[in-house]
Amino acid sequence: MRFIKGFGQFWYDFIIGDDWKIAVAVVAALAVTLVVVLAGVSATGAAIAGGVLLLLFFVASVVIDVRS
Repeated sequence: MRFIKGFGQFWYDFIIGDDWKIAVAVVAALAVTLVVVLAGVSATGAAIAGGVLLLLFFVASVVIDVRS
């Protein structure tokens, strides 16, 4: 049981880390990118959109942390 608890704690720290808002931003950017891909946008357009969204969501989460 200790192994399972340690395994879960490792993955929580690895994925969530210090700030859960950044993890949510990454998941949201990936979800929006998936919608863009399913809408039939070219691979290059989807990659650019995903990168821009990831950057914007990351900056927004850092700004929220700095302001509070």
